[in-house]
Amino acid sequence: MNDADAAGVAEAKFGAAKKAKGLTILTTLGTGIGVALLYDGELIPNAELGHLEIDGVDAETIASFAAKERENLDWAQWAARLQRYYSEMERLFSPDMFIVGGGVSKQYADFLPLLKLKTKIVPAETRNSAGILGAAALAYKNRED
Repeated sequence: MNDADAAGVAEAKFGAAKKAKGLTILTTLGTGIGVALLYDGELIPNAELGHLEIDGVDAETIASFAAKERENLDWAQWAARLQRYYSEMERLFSPDMFIVGGGVSKQYADFLPLLKLKTKIVPAETRNSAGILGAAALAYKNRED
């Protein structure tokens, strides 16, 4: 399991995807773009959709939070890149909801309102603790008594 999958499990168990139906796509925006796919709250493991090609470039190289910092982008400039990424995800998957996690999710008010999507997009309720919570929940579920 990768960190995005663990975050997805946490959001399905404790957060924004707790009662979500249909396809939820959680993205973690940090040094790269991690992705967890959830269908009716169940994890579909090992999605590596941060590596989608957008305009001939690996999406996470231009739309991760690290890219924002590296290129000194303001929120609007970065949101324009995120718009392209999330629009492509909408085109490919027609999700019912996006959840944005990772450390930058604490600052969601600075960039989520700038996105114009058909799909509802919300910050992760478990914020940057999602990976730890999800891994712990799975470890507990899979324990040997």
